[in-house]
Amino acid sequence: MTDETLHKKFEEAVAFVNSYTEPLPADLLLKLYAYFKIANRNFDNPGSRTPLINAFKANALFQAKNMGRKEAMENYIELVNSELKKF
Repeated sequence: MTDETLHKKFEEAVAFVNSYTEPLPADLLLKLYAYFKIANRNFDNPGSRTPLINAFKANALFQAKNMGRKEAMENYIELVNSELKKF
């Protein structure tokens, strides 16, 4: 897959998630969060006002810390296609 195609598919997957209205399992959201942050090279601290949520987000990022940007995009797309589009 070319970089341009990957970016387009990633943007489409992000748009799909952003428009999704049903509640999603927390573990799925945390994986998507980590992949999204890595894909966008955004390693700022989680911005939740709830310390527990920040801890879960930080843990999700820690678990995916060795992942590259391209792999994060591919994993995000795959997770959306395999998990969200089946709901």
